[in-house]
Amino acid sequence: MLLLCSMVSMGQQKMPSISELKWGRDYNLHVKLSNDTNYVMDVRALYHAEDFSFDGEGESATFYPVSLDEDFINHLKTRKLEAEEQSQTDSLAENSQPRTLWSALHGTLGGGYVHFVNCMVYAIESQYLALTDPIMMRPQSKWKPKPVTQSYKRTKKWSNYIPYDQKQAQREYKLRKREGDLKDLKGVPSKFLELFLETSQKDYEALTSENRRMLIAQIDLVRLLLGAKYLGIKQIEYIQERVASSILLYSKNNLPSVIIFDDYKAAVAMTLDRDGYKVDYVVFQDQESMSKQEYGQRIDKIEALITTINEANDKVFRKRLSTYYGS
Repeated sequence: MLLLCSMVSMGQQKMPSISELKWGRDYNLHVKLSNDTNYVMDVRALYHAEDFSFDGEGESATFYPVSLDEDFINHLKTRKLEAEEQSQTDSLAENSQPRTLWSALHGTLGGGYVHFVNCMVYAIESQYLALTDPIMMRPQSKWKPKPVTQSYKRTKKWSNYIPYDQKQAQREYKLRKREGDLKDLKGVPSKFLELFLETSQKDYEALTSENRRMLIAQIDLVRLLLGAKYLGIKQIEYIQERVASSILLYSKNNLPSVIIFDDYKAAVAMTLDRDGYKVDYVVFQDQESMSKQEYGQRIDKIEALITTINEANDKVFRKRLSTYYGS
């Protein structure tokens, strides 16, 4: 997986950048990094931009699975230090407890939906966030509320605070969809939802045995968000801490995140910084036959596209923030 690559031990060395990116005749991308390592990427195995968009209520936002920018990670470290200093001086600490999973993660990460989704997926995929951790397990009890509540009826057979079994999770999704209550899934890429709905529990167990972490993380994100409104403060704080820890210890593997923009015949190396997506390197499939003028114009178009995407994402995020999450 090129998105949010595997963890390596934390270090102080600067992350390697792309020094050269070429589109070969073998339909592969040839990558050289600043640390003189070389890699070959199969274009067919990379993410294609048109596949990663989601739409809600007539307004769209765009999700790309990319790695995290070093400046963004350093920004989160600063936010963490500031939060720790504030908690030491804030006598009303209980008032700062997160009310929702979204508000907890947004308070830690900042940014919008794309930051939330990318960081959550990374935390799950890297196994820093384990949805089977004991704190996520519901205690066995014969207690039931009087009168019996709807949420009790919905969750009484769950072994976790979230619907961790695919049959339970898909049932919860269908019930929530029928009730028009899928606000916790706003911002989740449609491809994630399709994978979740198409995967049975048997299929999920097969993915687990095959160690298909990328796909498992996408499904688990949907499961987690379906159970988000049933989480208690302790569970929210656990998820917040694990996601924050995974990002603060994050380090890129040697492979960068490359998105293929088919309409432009371009391979674009991108990262996610504190403001949104950032273009690090662009190479065109027909670059050798292009004039300098055409090359400059197409670069400008891609840069303008990413700027527009970031602005649109931010607009959608700001409009829905208070409506959906009460933050």
